[in-house]
Amino acid sequence: MAADLVIDVRAVGKSFGGLAAVSDCSLSVARGSITGLIGPNGAGKSTLFNIVAGLLKPDTGSVIFDGEDVTGLPPHELFGKGLLRTFQIAHEFSHLTAVENLMMVPPRQPGESLWKTWVRRREVVAGEVETRRRALEVIDFLGLAKVRDELAGNLSGGQKKLLELGRTMMVDAKAVLLDEVAAGVNRTLLHALAGNVERMNRELGYTFFVIEHDMDLIARLCDPVIVMAQGTVLAEGPLAALRQDPRIVEAYFGTPLEEPA
Repeated sequence: MAADLVIDVRAVGKSFGGLAAVSDCSLSVARGSITGLIGPNGAGKSTLFNIVAGLLKPDTGSVIFDGEDVTGLPPHELFGKGLLRTFQIAHEFSHLTAVENLMMVPPRQPGESLWKTWVRRREVVAGEVETRRRALEVIDFLGLAKVRDELAGNLSGGQKKLLELGRTMMVDAKAVLLDEVAAGVNRTLLHALAGNVERMNRELGYTFFVIEHDMDLIARLCDPVIVMAQGTVLAEGPLAALRQDPRIVEAYFGTPLEEPA
């Protein structure tokens, strides 16, 4: 039986000023997986991620999401289809509280309509109550209850990353792209962040596609792991096996790596 793919990248290519950043690149992310994407700087990982996320249009090839060709669709349309992305630098509304940040996420809320706020006030209030209830559930799930009423701009880098992860839980996400989730996060909060990703995957069925340089985090979360080099896929498999592949040791790791304790 063929794998149930959420993301299927087919022969994608992208050049900038005649220089190929991604070349004839094909890879896939199976539903329910936490798939890692690693590679040396300049391998094309971020360009590929931006193509999947709709921030860049490929010159060649296609991106299939949940069985639909979404090549070149902008991020807001992909958001509506259930493909969400977090960023290496968290994008919070700094002057809103943590809870209010989450309440901003769901689209087409009744309160967005001026007409409804005038003539269907009860529906608007009910919608706000439900959205706040869901936001508080997410806050509790992520272990952020102590800072739920704190301005998001005052949160630590790790707390902001947790909040950004929480945004993906406010809508019906089919897949989440995690971009350098470990960047700027202390080890304690990174442990909590990784635990929440695992819980979202295990308990809620979330699919994750992860770019990350922290090999301990990749080893903990991801199977399979895809290695990119020079704009295309070099290898794919469990990280333990990839660490023993001489091509990957040469292209990325530099020297054989010890398994994490």
